Amino acid sequence: MLDKEVYSIALKDTLDEMRNACPDIQNAFIFTETGEILAGDAETPEKVMVRVIDAFDSITERAEAIGGIETITIEGDKGTVTLSRFGENYLITVTSEKADMKYVGTLTRVLIPTVLKVLEKLSPTPTKKPSHMPAETAAEVETETEIEPLEVKEEPVEEHAEEAEIEEPSEEAQPKPEPAEPTPETLPIEPQATQLIVENLGGLLVPSDTVRIDSEMLSEWENTFGGKPVELVDIETFDGKTLRCKVKPIKDSKYNGKGVVQMPEKVQLTLEIKKGELVRVKPVFE
Repeated sequence: MLDKEVYSIALKDTLDEMRNACPDIQNAFIFTETGEILAGDAETPEKVMVRVIDAFDSITERAEAIGGIETITIEGDKGTVTLSRFGENYLITVTSEKADMKYVGTLTRVLIPTVLKVLEKLSPTPTKKPSHMPAETAAEVETETEIEPLEVKEEPVEEHAEEAEIEEPSEEAQPKPEPAEPTPETLPIEPQATQLIVENLGGLLVPSDTVRIDSEMLSEWENTFGGKPVELVDIETFDGKTLRCKVKPIKDSKYNGKGVVQMPEKVQLTLEIKKGELVRVKPVFE
């Protein structure tokens, strides 16, 4: 297993090695889409990282939803600031004015995704029984240590001794597999659609295939369906158009409890709807 501290150290070492390989990279750090700093090189103070993240966040708040953005480059007199997206993580690099940007781009596009992929495979897994484990296998795992050896009773040996009788195990000794956890095929109830009001979701870093919903509603769905995380939703308009999207919690607290679904422009265009209209949203469990 790989804890968070080791994860951060591994990323930090990667950034330092990247700067050693290309001295024109003056600063580099990685953060998540929620603004959490994962790691930074040894030369970049944390307060500088926070200010840079806030600056890009300010840009996204003023930008229109134009789909997924992979790279943003800001050129200045003394160098270049580049934001590169790798899944749900973002890399900021600050390079000198003499930097070979083609080499820098090749270095980051090869090194960072490779390290992130390796660390993802080494990340901690839940200690509880995995939901994807077949019910039969899970039952065997949990009952292996519960089966007691059969007790054999032998009668005293006589001239015409009968065969030893083997006592049958009682019902109490029989392993009792626990009931299987709910699966998509055995959900307690069929997911029902909820009517929500469309709200715009803007920003340069907004994925074009992801909508955002109140975190309380997502938690309610998870609790209703056996604790399974909600990662996808089906959106249906009153004209009968449907679209399956990824879903994440709303970041802006002012929308909590307002019964809205935030959508990027691309999703609205696909469904031919706009801000203020009602849609039906239903969780999907695959």
